Amino acid sequence: MEPVGTDEIGEFDHECDVLVVGFGCAGAAAAYEAARAGADVLVLERASGPGGSSAQSGGELYLGGGTEVQKACGFDDDPDNMYAYLEAAIGPNADTEKLRLYCDGSVEHFEWFRECGVTFNPTLYPAPVWMPFSEDGLMWLGENSWPYNTVARPVPRGHRPAASGFGGKVLMDKLTAAATGAGAVTHVDTVAANLVLDEDGRVAGVVARKYGKQVTYRARTAVILTTGGFVDNEEMLADHAPVLLGHDKVSDGLDDGSGIRMASAIGAATRRMGVVEIALTALPAMVCRGMLVDGMGRRFINEDVYPGHFSVHAVRNQPGPYWTIIDEEGYESVPEADRWGVLPKYVTETLAELEESLGMPAGSLENTVETYNRHAEKGEDPYFRKDPKWLRPLKSPFAAIDPAAGFFGTGATGKGTGAGGFTLGGLHTTVDGEVLNNSGDPVPGLYAAGRAASGMHGEGYISGTSLGDGTFFGRRAGRAAAALKKEPE
Repeated sequence: MEPVGTDEIGEFDHECDVLVVGFGCAGAAAAYEAARAGADVLVLERASGPGGSSAQSGGELYLGGGTEVQKACGFDDDPDNMYAYLEAAIGPNADTEKLRLYCDGSVEHFEWFRECGVTFNPTLYPAPVWMPFSEDGLMWLGENSWPYNTVARPVPRGHRPAASGFGGKVLMDKLTAAATGAGAVTHVDTVAANLVLDEDGRVAGVVARKYGKQVTYRARTAVILTTGGFVDNEEMLADHAPVLLGHDKVSDGLDDGSGIRMASAIGAATRRMGVVEIALTALPAMVCRGMLVDGMGRRFINEDVYPGHFSVHAVRNQPGPYWTIIDEEGYESVPEADRWGVLPKYVTETLAELEESLGMPAGSLENTVETYNRHAEKGEDPYFRKDPKWLRPLKSPFAAIDPAAGFFGTGATGKGTGAGGFTLGGLHTTVDGEVLNNSGDPVPGLYAAGRAASGMHGEGYISGTSLGDGTFFGRRAGRAAAALKKEPE
């Protein structure tokens, strides 16, 4: 990953104005904007085609402030209201400068997606879920749960491309077409290995490998790193985010931190490398109708929150394993599509039997359910404040959902831990994507966006804020890099 000098290369194999490394959503947005601004753009992609982890995602985009989809569904939103929720939900210590820009520009960003050909159906999916298997264009992402409904007016902002189920590929197909249509050229099966520095220390290109052969690229204006995070790099996880070690990966398998390491080798600064998103396989549609408990049989959060919040709280703070406890009526009331094919692992007539099956202390789950039921009969949840519409006393027979069942498979560990995640920390950048060094000064000629960069997140995360800030700040990086192009004299 050590840098290479231009004097070590001689003649480059390829030249362009702006070189984008990585063709996920951030790379597509950067390439599109740079090409549209008149730059000669070349995109390197290590896989055999564009998409990356973005294409394998659910495709949710966190957008608000008064989009046409929100209005069509009967919701009134504004940038300040959106900001109030996100500052709390992706905090503490969110990057408020980036967050403010994102909220203020969210409606324009929504329209940008539509200009790129992304369509959104003007309908709402009303219940908590990781991702609905419907074609609804709007979904709740915890905005109507406590305590967030006390700091901002509850408005749904999870925008979903028109697709049945996972919409990441639909989204990436449109962004790829927009970027290539604007003139960006793609070189696939090409792995960037080293940054190239000129005699003044400016980033001037990349040394890559294609089918084992070295290929060199000169960037006359700038290099933009959009190479993703580092969840697939066990050594980097051990150094920066050990909470994810042993868990499944939410990635395409190629988020190895290569862009971060290349930039760090020339003195680039990183930020918030320990911040991660975690997703338990616990299904929100079941959890909110029952309860989520830790390995000691205790509730620890209101189950109708954004599911990433109960996941991070569990893995970081509670003893595992984690179980969804539900009764027959609750399970049967879950729409078939929202069950994701998951069946209970244990079903018992009594809570004492369930405790024994789960290896919990005697009386622990009985006490938890007794307290829950006593208050639920009155439509109350004084300890965690779950919305009353999800409160109902649980009755025999009782079921426990296996924490290792669900949608991750077995991941790298081969064990199926019941949780998966990805990283949110990365290179320290300005709002225009300039990579900063450890003194806080821009590294000349180097930009970054997406999960290769530290975005607007603090310690928290909400679905759609990764694709959202990756494309939003990818666009800004593309425009800023293109603006450096020198006109011929």
